[in-house]
Amino acid sequence: MIKTDALIIGAGPTGLFTAHQLKLIGLNCEIVDNLDKIGGQCIELYPDKPIYDIPAIPECTGEELTKNLIEQLKPFNIKFHLSERVDQVKKVNDNWNVQTNKGTEFSTPNVIIAGGVGSFEPRKFAPKECANYENKSILYSVKDKYIFKGKTVSIFGGGDSALDWAIELSKDSKVNLIHRRDEFRGAQLSVNKVNELKEIGKINLYTKYQLKSVNGKNKLENIEIISDNKEVKKLDTDYVLGFFGLIMQLGPIAEWGLNIDKKTVAVDTEKFETNQKGIYAVGDICSYPGKLKLILSGFHEGALAARACFKLARPNEKYRFEFTTSSKTIKDRLGVK
Repeated sequence: MIKTDALIIGAGPTGLFTAHQLKLIGLNCEIVDNLDKIGGQCIELYPDKPIYDIPAIPECTGEELTKNLIEQLKPFNIKFHLSERVDQVKKVNDNWNVQTNKGTEFSTPNVIIAGGVGSFEPRKFAPKECANYENKSILYSVKDKYIFKGKTVSIFGGGDSALDWAIELSKDSKVNLIHRRDEFRGAQLSVNKVNELKEIGKINLYTKYQLKSVNGKNKLENIEIISDNKEVKKLDTDYVLGFFGLIMQLGPIAEWGLNIDKKTVAVDTEKFETNQKGIYAVGDICSYPGKLKLILSGFHEGALAARACFKLARPNEKYRFEFTTSSKTIKDRLGVK
């Protein structure tokens, strides 16, 4: 049985920064993640995708953000339990008894769920023959953008991921962007940029079209797209990218007695605590009025949840807020002279 002041479920950016905040105020913590690597969705879904909404960082990729967060945690030597899924959470006296699918057990007064949207898989293309090309020429995430260099890429979707990748890949590839509607769901700045690139011939834009079929012998050669008025176009392409969002599965979290609505966990905005005392939810998994699903919002939520953990972990001590710029105690923890 591993005893710790707090257990974080999820090793994505929000979970990593929450761990930093816990250690900064002198609490111990360990991190469990179902994936085999640190970084969560940033690494699994868009390691090369540019991120523009991290304060003081004009642009970085998911991989770069993860590396920086790991570097920030180095002074604390935090223990990670990767490729493990939390299956059971039970109250035992004043602590939570947490068990993983590999038999690891924790005893802790605080559990922080930072697991993104839970277990997830991408929504896929309807034509059955697409399965023959999956993970080869048909992809639902980008792990290495350099494989597309000099190739023709057909991107389907109308959200931020589709728009961002169309813009990014148009620098070195021929890009077809296909969306079933005239209007896009992504940021207006990105929509404007796509239209600019269309005007100068860097992106071929097809709206009110959907995928009809994929064709090729040993490899993907072309696709057919069909419009709302049944017009069919054949497009030569090397790769197809589909960005239709994720099918979210909460998994075992759904059995923990939490207040769940539309696959998210309701929390207060003071401590980001759920309806279960000592269980918190931060990042994409939590919901509250005015919630913004941004990484920077997750950082804020994690910082407040970490400080709420202090009361349960150290009931006989009074938490005293200290600025990192002036606190000798915090500097000692960071190894700063």
